[in-house]
Amino acid sequence: MRIWKTTAEWIAHRRTIEGQSIGFVPTMGALHRGHASLVDRCRAENQIAVVSIFVNPSQFNDPKDLNRYPRPLEEDLALLDRLRVDDVLLPEASDLYPHRYRFRIEADCLTQVMEGTHRPGFLQGVMTIVMKLLNLVRADRAYFGEKDYQQLRTIAAMVEEFFVPTEIVECATLREPSGLAESSRNALLSPAARQKAACISHALTTSADPPQARSLLEAEGFQVDYVEDHWGRRFAAAFLESVRLIDNVSLEHK
Repeated sequence: MRIWKTTAEWIAHRRTIEGQSIGFVPTMGALHRGHASLVDRCRAENQIAVVSIFVNPSQFNDPKDLNRYPRPLEEDLALLDRLRVDDVLLPEASDLYPHRYRFRIEADCLTQVMEGTHRPGFLQGVMTIVMKLLNLVRADRAYFGEKDYQQLRTIAAMVEEFFVPTEIVECATLREPSGLAESSRNALLSPAARQKAACISHALTTSADPPQARSLLEAEGFQVDYVEDHWGRRFAAAFLESVRLIDNVSLEHK
């Protein structure tokens, strides 16, 4: 497994790759079984598997949230090595944003609801960093999970709009036995809260409508940001132990 800590080193190496399919999984680290499932699919469908680990500061509107984001780098690299990843990108923020944040991508739609409303600048930061990474890797396919469905949908639209030749591959959410969606933020929860967090998926799948789902979560002690229906899915974002959790389910399977 090759590790690239600067964009210049990676770009030089990328020029040497010809005639081989490349798959890409962008991450912010704190890897879990959900990430591993993306990497497994990437590995199976491509000759070269590339993963990036970068905690993107431009998508955090709360500095405290950025500072507390888990960063178990050694464990992450060991997992990626076991998963037979070929290349890992580990750039610094100063490398990916050499002129700070002077250019960013804005969307005229998709970003005006849910995460776009409750986390100002989040989706702009996501689109900007993903565009940078897609341009660096120039992969045939890039893999994203359905748990961050609004993010996935926004990225797919951006790629189509800007004629980026990378296929965006949508992958199902992986869940813990309790029903809790796998997430890096789960590591910030106490064991008791981690069990309670499964109430989110339960509320989304059993409620008749968003107001009922909100009521169920509030009754369990969650501080609810939103419960909304969009694109044939039901979405929720809620705080538990000051940790913000998101999830969504398809309304077709309720």
